[in-house]
Amino acid sequence: MTKSGEYCSNDLQHVFQRVRKKADDYQAYHFSRQQNDILKTFFDLAQEFDSLQDFYRICVVVPAVYLDVKVRLYLLDLASNRLGLVCDSKEGLAEEPKSPPAYLELTQEPYEFDNSYLVPICRKHYPANAAPSPLLQRSLMGMLEISPRQDLSEDDRFFFGKFSNRIAYNLHNRRLMQQNIRHLEFINNLVMDIEHNVVIPNMYFRHLLKQLRKSLDSLDELADQQPLVGTVPPGQFMEHLVSLRDELEVNHRQLMDHHVTTSLFLESLFRRDHFKEGHLVLRTRPCLIEDEIIRPQLENYLSRFDLYGITVEYPADIEGEVPLTVDIGLLAQVYANLFSNGVKYTAEVTRKDGNHRKALAYGRELCRDFFGPGKDGIKFNVFTTGSHLSPDDLARIFEDGYRGANSARNSGTGHGLSFVKQVVEIHGGRVGCEAVEEGNNFFFILPLSAPPVPARDEHDDRK
Repeated sequence: MTKSGEYCSNDLQHVFQRVRKKADDYQAYHFSRQQNDILKTFFDLAQEFDSLQDFYRICVVVPAVYLDVKVRLYLLDLASNRLGLVCDSKEGLAEEPKSPPAYLELTQEPYEFDNSYLVPICRKHYPANAAPSPLLQRSLMGMLEISPRQDLSEDDRFFFGKFSNRIAYNLHNRRLMQQNIRHLEFINNLVMDIEHNVVIPNMYFRHLLKQLRKSLDSLDELADQQPLVGTVPPGQFMEHLVSLRDELEVNHRQLMDHHVTTSLFLESLFRRDHFKEGHLVLRTRPCLIEDEIIRPQLENYLSRFDLYGITVEYPADIEGEVPLTVDIGLLAQVYANLFSNGVKYTAEVTRKDGNHRKALAYGRELCRDFFGPGKDGIKFNVFTTGSHLSPDDLARIFEDGYRGANSARNSGTGHGLSFVKQVVEIHGGRVGCEAVEEGNNFFFILPLSAPPVPARDEHDDRK
């Protein structure tokens, strides 16, 4: 390629022109050898260290070492939109972003205050349709403070403007890369959620269809007996017919209930917003937890509890419903996971009076000031009889992939309780497990809120 670019192919012309423009720019910048060394050191170390924390350190330490100045890095938090001190060349990395001094302003232009020179950290503007990421919609990312400013020449001040641009470019790319990594991790987890909460439970349809087939076969047998009706007492024949009709009614109801639950779970897990944002996005509305979430999920498991000889103990001391604003689809899956574990792990215990008990119980209780003064919570409990979980199990049971010592005989991925924790926490709540008399109590606590609940029409199809 010649200096003029006359022999450069057409598809390289735009790159050639940019290279020449940069060459001219660097000639005009007149960076000193020391300033060039700062840039080279910065880029080399930015490639060497992967974490954001190390990158923050590089941003302040490199110019501090070469120029013998104090440097502070302030960044705008993407979630809160607040400016905070993240690293200081003297004091190091802040464990949590600290509030900036009163004199610090987020501006598009550099300015001076007292003994400091403050430079904006701005990245290049991108077109609004370049990507869905909110990172691309923000150009002003923070401020760089250098002191003492009296020691800075005009060339130094110009250089720090260019240096802050390099910080912005690298920071933006790192944030975007981390966001993409988190997005991929979320999608992988969501695939596990779908498998755990939809695909595997959906196999229950096979059991229900077998039950339906059994009832239909019985009906066929009855039809084959029609020529012999005269030899069978009418009362006995009608009794058999009514019994078959009742079985078919039960089959139909179970299939419909399971279909409603599966549809609810599919809607809440396959939302477009989840995939777009890279995290679970709540769709909340006022809801009566027991009526709209607990009992429908419990009814889906009653036949399985009965099959395993598990008695369901209903709460006797709950007065009235507590309206909360929640995501019904996601919170329903919390109870589905807890009830599913109840089927697997509920075990018989011998009580103090010598009687045996194999039971699952649920309930709730008020937790005054749990989330702070005047901020009450509601604790929702699901208790199962059996041996106490070990202290290690209690501490780790909600970790993704962790399975307790009593899980060896049961299939599972160790993902269900991790999902429970995630859903409860995005509602602003907390999860836990405690060993109590005769068994273990899994619980979650949600902030108490009481928005107006619209009156339910008796013909409302959500019942």
